[in-house]
Amino acid sequence: MSQPTLHLVHCIDTEGPLNETLEATFERLNSLFGIKLEPSEKVLKALQVQQIPLDGLEAAVAAVVAPPLLTYNRNWAELRSMLDEALSKEFRRHVVDDCGQGWVYSWHCVDHLGYRDNPRHKDLGYGKIFHFYRSILQQTGSDRDEINWHFHPLSLTRKPLAAATSYANSMSLLLEILARRILDDAWFPTTARPGFHAERPDSHAFLEQWIPFDYANQACSDSDSLQSDTQLGRFGDWRRAPRDWLGYQPDHDDYQRPGHCKRWIFRCLNVGTRLRSLTLLDMGKAFENARERGSAILAFADHDYRDLRLDVEAVRSMLKQVRPQFPDVRLCFSGAEEAARAHIKSLHPLLAELRRPAFDLDLQHNRLYVKLKEGSLFGPQPFLALQDRIGSYHHDNLDVVDPGKLWTYVFDEQTLTIQELEKVGVGGAGAYGGYGVSVIGL
Repeated sequence: MSQPTLHLVHCIDTEGPLNETLEATFERLNSLFGIKLEPSEKVLKALQVQQIPLDGLEAAVAAVVAPPLLTYNRNWAELRSMLDEALSKEFRRHVVDDCGQGWVYSWHCVDHLGYRDNPRHKDLGYGKIFHFYRSILQQTGSDRDEINWHFHPLSLTRKPLAAATSYANSMSLLLEILARRILDDAWFPTTARPGFHAERPDSHAFLEQWIPFDYANQACSDSDSLQSDTQLGRFGDWRRAPRDWLGYQPDHDDYQRPGHCKRWIFRCLNVGTRLRSLTLLDMGKAFENARERGSAILAFADHDYRDLRLDVEAVRSMLKQVRPQFPDVRLCFSGAEEAARAHIKSLHPLLAELRRPAFDLDLQHNRLYVKLKEGSLFGPQPFLALQDRIGSYHHDNLDVVDPGKLWTYVFDEQTLTIQELEKVGVGGAGAYGGYGVSVIGL
């Protein structure tokens, strides 16, 4: 019997630089708690140590303005400076796992789009974050790190600081992001982190079509009662979800309940934030799950616009306390997709051997034939991506000829004509990870 394994997965909601001024911090407190105070460093420091009476809100406010949460990477130069150390071999190998490997990051890259203004100076545009991280990982030889997917739905107001949960209200942006990843970058996501940690029936249905691994579950024993903006399941609602570290396949009608859907949802708590934080008890439970079941995934999340080195050191400190209690459990630092594949393989050895998909595209006159020539496909169809000659990107459904094997699409006056097109491509994730992309120019 193989040794029980616990995969440690560091998910990063990768959003690039973010700049919050002192005045903006106090505006945020007013928005969250209805507190109007004159902005100053002196007042801020007093709030951080709960020295200003706030009618019982002292602890909640202090959690929002804790010093580590206000230490932002405000531009790409500051972020790059952090990464110079965080991506270095020395920092990664300050603590090694039981395979002698150093720290691994999973960069879940977002696209900032559709906002009506930009007060935090985010880097707006398709692929800006993705391209930066793909480049820097190549430059630094960070070949074990993963680039994964992160999406923030737009609010009804299109305000960039407003949280939202509806994929349906952001569908045009969502589809164009994936189309561009296929056509411009020959890439398709296999592993997701939800914006604001939030899923709802529409995003549940969308992810179930396309993405097999989902690090979203924030079921937690602590209460969000101190945080007025997250009460009663607002935004990231995981109150009913499993609190173990084994992952589950959700129910069709309730993403928080185990059922018979295809994708896997894994638990992923926060580090260095004001709520749903990873604790020593959580870490101990993860080791216990691995010991009992042979495999488990301990995942945690933070953001690249803060100093993630602090969070790495915090988790290392926790490991130093908990790891010696479980000498029989092998610890592996893993990427999010890598961990999911290994974990599922331990549960379903034959299924997890399925290869990533490969597609054959054949354009005959005005009809495109899409054939799965090898591997497996997650979901009912590949993602069809089109770029026209004026530079617009489109997505449409394929016609199913042979389920899971062959699809077609007709270019004519009811869709787009061949003469209007620049590129055509398809992409898709494998049933158990890996992805395939095929693109042809016209």
